[in-house]
Amino acid sequence: MDFIDYYKLLGINKTASPEEIKKAYRKMARKYHPDLNPDDKTAEKQFQAINEANEVLSDPEKRKKYDQYGENWKNQGTQQNSSNAGRRGAQQQYSNADFEQAFGGGGFSDFFDSMFGGAGGGGRRSSGSGIKFKGQDLHATLELQLREVLTADKRTLEINGKKIRLTIKAGVEDGQTIKIKNHGGEGVNGGPKGDLYITFKIVPDHEFKREGSDLRKEVEIDLYTAILGGEIIVSTLSGKVKLKLAAGTQNGTKVKLKGKGFPVYDKEGTFGDLYLTYVVKIPSSLTAEEKKLFEQLANLRNHE
Repeated sequence: MDFIDYYKLLGINKTASPEEIKKAYRKMARKYHPDLNPDDKTAEKQFQAINEANEVLSDPEKRKKYDQYGENWKNQGTQQNSSNAGRRGAQQQYSNADFEQAFGGGGFSDFFDSMFGGAGGGGRRSSGSGIKFKGQDLHATLELQLREVLTADKRTLEINGKKIRLTIKAGVEDGQTIKIKNHGGEGVNGGPKGDLYITFKIVPDHEFKREGSDLRKEVEIDLYTAILGGEIIVSTLSGKVKLKLAAGTQNGTKVKLKGKGFPVYDKEGTFGDLYLTYVVKIPSSLTAEEKKLFEQLANLRNHE
């Protein structure tokens, strides 16, 4: 293996503090931990490299050497090894005992081998440094009809062979995600279980368009009622309501029905509003008599 940029590997810059190095290492180690990625050779190699990076950068002396030699580590390492053969032998004995136990051996870069005593040889694979890792988080999608989330509902879901009792609150929104603690994968080295994240997909309704807790709906009215006025019956999600229409109601007129919208999530008894848009339906296929009457009406309007 060639020179490895440990800073880039951990996603940090060269001025990173020990705390930032530790945080970055824990995040990356959890992502590529062999127990969380079984039979994934790529993840296993990445995990070894991450352990190597942490071992160097978390040690002030080793980090100093790494920063000093950089890409010229081969020549510098050779010179140092020639002048300090005895010291290197002792260091190698320590490295093989310590690093191999920590990282399981194998897969270390030439830079690491040259600088710190060739810790990459042989040995069985270990699960890492013994740090407790939270189990893998699980993600699931639950599809619901709009009218199904009009009221609170209890569901039993089966995820990975396990049944989970879930209460879905009224007013849950499309794309909303909830977390159920400790229902994910098993932890590593005695760590806690992961969490389960459920994302809701709300299927659009053919009659009502939802905008947060408000609803919108188009209501067709016939031409004669629009002109003369009258009463119409409109269906809402909570039942039918009777509305008065003023004479001369125009196409596109909007009306708000307060409190007839969708329930507000996590606020029991609170509802949005329903906005109606009147669509005046123009009659087609007029009879000869109807056409004649419209013509008479048009003549009357033109002579006013």
